[in-house]
Amino acid sequence: MGLKCGIVGLPNVGKSTLFNALTSAKALAANYPFATKDPNLGVITVPDPRLDKLAEFVKPQRVVPTAIEILDIAGLIKGASQGEGLGNQFLANIREVDAIIHVVRCFKDDNVVHVDGDVDPVRDKDIIDTELILKDLEAAEKRVDRARKAAKVGDKEALREFETGQKIMAHLHAGKPARSLPLEDDEQEFLKSMFLLTAKPILYVCNVDEKSVVSGNTYTQAFLQNAFNDEPNPEVIYISAEIEAQIAELESMEERTMFLEDMGLHEPGVNRLIRAAYHLLNLITYFTAGEKEVRAWTIHRGDKAPQAAGVIHTDFERGFIRAEVIKYADFTHYGSEAAVKEAGKMKVEGKEYVVGDGDVMHFRFNV
Repeated sequence: MGLKCGIVGLPNVGKSTLFNALTSAKALAANYPFATKDPNLGVITVPDPRLDKLAEFVKPQRVVPTAIEILDIAGLIKGASQGEGLGNQFLANIREVDAIIHVVRCFKDDNVVHVDGDVDPVRDKDIIDTELILKDLEAAEKRVDRARKAAKVGDKEALREFETGQKIMAHLHAGKPARSLPLEDDEQEFLKSMFLLTAKPILYVCNVDEKSVVSGNTYTQAFLQNAFNDEPNPEVIYISAEIEAQIAELESMEERTMFLEDMGLHEPGVNRLIRAAYHLLNLITYFTAGEKEVRAWTIHRGDKAPQAAGVIHTDFERGFIRAEVIKYADFTHYGSEAAVKEAGKMKVEGKEYVVGDGDVMHFRFNV
């Protein structure tokens, strides 16, 4: 399952610096191959120490991490929903991502002019929210109008959709993002089918100066206090795009580790960003481990064994018989699959098994 995040933000907030640093081949946690599919699409391999640990034990021919695609979306400006700047292209790009990474500028630098004159992350967030909401209203109006016409001729399903649609429209008209509207399950399904931009989960990245990367600054305080009246528990992290760019320049892991320690950091911002994205999208990782390859796979928390198998190949899900499961802690404790089996720690699970984060799995299937 490919995961795609889109980076958005006003011009000059450090969006492209961050994008380039995150997706530069050298910024990766290990020496995995890296790809850029086109100028504004990069691939970040997901750093996972568990994968490296399993590889140490199994010594496979190759190690395949899981990856996230990052789309750098053209800087948004006021009026984008009316097609200002690269408005329409920008909004079309956002439609295809699973989650939005919204970069806000929380640093002062006289050499980097702010598009609106001064640094104000709360205002910046509002500008982008407003543009996305305006675009959503346009899309929602068409959809609700269709439901209204169908409801007139007695279509009960359409009547329900029309009522839900009106509720969503009222929420958007009040200047609130669709994701903050509490809905029943069937209403939630309708919202999903509308593909609204403000319904997508969002991760806020405060781009700060080097000094503020650990505990923030006055801008991040103002942002946390004043920008989230409508969104409880927003996902916010601090990253210094400047630091990330410097890390990307360093050749060896050793140099990077020393550099991070000097900054008072344990890991590059890319690792924090990926963890936050996984948390936001409710994702977990399971592993397959054999002599040919040790590989990480991404699934949703709560997925059952057949769905997890389907990520490898649809045939695996269709013909699923059973899964042989080893807990990661057991694998690393006993050191090999054979030793785990001998200790009686390998479980055989059926279709109802809910996969755990870090499970090492082997599927039996028949097509």
